[in-house]
Amino acid sequence: MSIRIGIYGYGNLGRGVESAIRQNKDMELVAVFTRRDPSTVSLATEGVAVIHADKASDYTDKIDVMIICGGSATDLPEQTPALATLFNVVDSFDTHAKIPEHFSAVDNAAKASGKVALISCGWDPGMFSLNRLYADAILPEGKDYTFWGKGVSQGHSDAIRRVDGVLDGKQYTIPCEDALDAVRSGKEPELTTREKHTRECFVVAEEGADRERIAEEIKNMPNYFADYDTTVNFITAEELRRDHSGIPHGGFVIRSGKTGLNSEHNHIIEYSLKLDSNPEFTASVIVAYARAVSKMSAASECGCKTVFDVPPAYLSQKSPEELRKTML
Repeated sequence: MSIRIGIYGYGNLGRGVESAIRQNKDMELVAVFTRRDPSTVSLATEGVAVIHADKASDYTDKIDVMIICGGSATDLPEQTPALATLFNVVDSFDTHAKIPEHFSAVDNAAKASGKVALISCGWDPGMFSLNRLYADAILPEGKDYTFWGKGVSQGHSDAIRRVDGVLDGKQYTIPCEDALDAVRSGKEPELTTREKHTRECFVVAEEGADRERIAEEIKNMPNYFADYDTTVNFITAEELRRDHSGIPHGGFVIRSGKTGLNSEHNHIIEYSLKLDSNPEFTASVIVAYARAVSKMSAASECGCKTVFDVPPAYLSQKSPEELRKTML
């Protein structure tokens, strides 16, 4: 029996989820929910209903897992707790500093409804989080380093598009090569946030908008840009389409650690990603975890979860016997 999936929000991430579902034979896309006029939304999958978001509650008995594809800045803090009262859900909330607060709100809602809600699922937070945990457990004497990019951050791009006077924009996160080289050498440097990355924004402003005010608002945005050296470039909509249409990303999780009676042996654990499409890869991670949420719900679990709480075997279509035979 197929896992019945709903998609709430049909932007880049929602389209990526639709694509990922088509690659998972144990899943079926039931409906896409949108705040737009449903008649204006065209899906790639035939026979799937497009429903206004206000009608989501009509589908509580038709959907096993609702995948929420809103932005972390303003959408998910409201959408995930609300939808967790109706469905098992997965979101990709990626404002790291606010994850405990978001977890608490979603946990209260999911426990009250008896649903499973998995938050902050993607590649960071998500896959990178798992690799930080594994490396820290294996090399307890050491230091963690995470580098992102060069690539487009969907959350940060969404944040700049919400600044008053901004029509569109893209944000690139760029790792500092000197810092990356120092970490890989095993020197275990002490690095500030500003020393690890720079951020570069390409912004299309409304005609007559105060560009100086927009640039300052972006550069001083807490949790997004305030702790980084940030460059804001104003360009035309045509230049944005021509030069910044892709959504690549990637990054590195590195732990430098020591073993031995006198800590005489050095070790480097490195996990890296190089992604042609940030939203499509994020969506692929989310869809695998939607399978896990379905299995957890079937086991009568409830409440908010993160990737730390999910057994790896729950992500796979393969049986435990197949996994032991082919992957262990």
